[in-house]
Amino acid sequence: MTTHTFPSHDGVGLFYRAWLPVYQAKQAIVILHRGHEHSGRMLELAQALDMPDTAIFAWDQRGHGQSPGPRGDAENLGVVIRDVEEFFQHLEKTYAIARENMLLVAHSVGAVVASAWVHDYAPRLRGLVLGTPAFKVKLYVPLAVPLLRFKEKLLRGGVVKSYVKSRVLTHDPDQQRAYNEDKAIFKEISVKILLDLFDTARRVVEDAAAIRVPTLVFSASQDWVVHQGPQRAFFERLGSADKEFHTLHGFYHAIFHEAQREVVFNKIRAFAERQFNNPPAKPAPLLDADNRGHTRTERDELAATRDCFTSRVTRFMFGTLGRLSQGIALGWAAGFDSGRTLDYVYKNKPSGKLLLGWIMDKSYLDSPGWTGIRWRGQMLQRVLADVLAQAGPQAHLVDIACGGGRYILQTLHDHPELAVTAVLRDYQQPNLETAKATADQFGLTESVTFERADAFDRASLAGLNPKPAVAVVSGLYELFNANAPVLQSLHGLADAMAPGTRLVYTNQPWHPQLKFIAHVLTNREGKPWIMRRRTQEEMDDLVMSAGFIKERQETDPAGIFTISVARKL
Repeated sequence: MTTHTFPSHDGVGLFYRAWLPVYQAKQAIVILHRGHEHSGRMLELAQALDMPDTAIFAWDQRGHGQSPGPRGDAENLGVVIRDVEEFFQHLEKTYAIARENMLLVAHSVGAVVASAWVHDYAPRLRGLVLGTPAFKVKLYVPLAVPLLRFKEKLLRGGVVKSYVKSRVLTHDPDQQRAYNEDKAIFKEISVKILLDLFDTARRVVEDAAAIRVPTLVFSASQDWVVHQGPQRAFFERLGSADKEFHTLHGFYHAIFHEAQREVVFNKIRAFAERQFNNPPAKPAPLLDADNRGHTRTERDELAATRDCFTSRVTRFMFGTLGRLSQGIALGWAAGFDSGRTLDYVYKNKPSGKLLLGWIMDKSYLDSPGWTGIRWRGQMLQRVLADVLAQAGPQAHLVDIACGGGRYILQTLHDHPELAVTAVLRDYQQPNLETAKATADQFGLTESVTFERADAFDRASLAGLNPKPAVAVVSGLYELFNANAPVLQSLHGLADAMAPGTRLVYTNQPWHPQLKFIAHVLTNREGKPWIMRRRTQEEMDDLVMSAGFIKERQETDPAGIFTISVARKL
């Protein structure tokens, strides 16, 4: 065993252990520990797998073991999920092992982090093993989660101490003693991470159909720590054609430290060997997911149930009393998905008629979707600055549907050293006028030009001149349910772009307010705003089919919006 660190996305050095073969490994197993613990607790699993040609890695999550940070805490769980992405990128670059030849094994809270990573980032992974995933922790205190949410709104911070004793984790007395004597194990978790864990687990279970990686799930029949029901629900909804579920009768939660843990080790080894000995599973690309699949079914159900009594009442209240809010009134006038609405959301300054209107507007702007939109804007500016810096001086950028153009223009204004030229396109003249006014405010009129154009016109995109070094498509494809126009747009960009240039694109793989949006709000055309989500794998498949390969991705903390960078092949 050797020990190492790798720099994560924010520069924090995270600790990991490695067991490397004598010769260059072509495949790897990555292990994520449970909450409160560390990678040293997974030594026996790493040794018991007994796969001498396979590299094995085990990390310490930030705030755990030898990784830095407050114990049991992080800025949010999305940061930890992104750490997993950074870890895999590090392993690929450092050890020259392709991601499709890696298998991930994770335990409890680590299993929630692992499944969220696979859901949110759609990695081309060889396989996934989830040991007693903590999709719903047993808190035993009535109304514990609502009370913690209320407490967090009033007074942020604080920790929740674990009640779990070693005697309800494992039947093995030696393992109980080892747990009790391990000074690197701590019993706290921050309130915000615990709440994030519940929210993340819920969305992953609900949308497990988006996960198509071969998956093995273990559930313990005598688990005092987590509920078994969500584990079974997750498995039944899984989109993978290759999946296994094993209930370990008589086992407590810590299945990797139980008296009969060899049963678990043997099943993992058999699953891993089967995955590594067979060609990688390559499900058909999701180019027709707009016609069949779980997101199409979801969209159809939203449309079919829109006129229920509750929805009609909510629409009436939102269309009458709701107009006291300036943001809601603007949404009814311009469309809740319009560029003007998004510009208002980005500014995030509540306004309305009377005190009630201001309160309603504040609640409206603080909704999960609009909070996610602002996260997306921040991520996009950060990613754009990095991509433009890599493109070099005098790079040319095109945004094919700029809306108000604020995120592009703000980035160019904040980074004058990049000396970028840009053309901002949109099919609505009012959006272009708004963008022009912002460009004039920022002093960018000489470097930025504007064109009225259709973002789905392949010939128009193919004729872009000068050819862009960076192309941006933000918040556009999410508004259209069909894949055919998206593919036309992507192929048009591919026609215009040289090999090695970069495409920056957004996606919305998840949204907690889909039903409310579909049943109450209207879009820029005055029609019901009924969205069909695209899983991240579907969006990446569309991009890949046009001749690009994804290199990088960021996801907001709630898992609603993603920013990806792809390279033209």
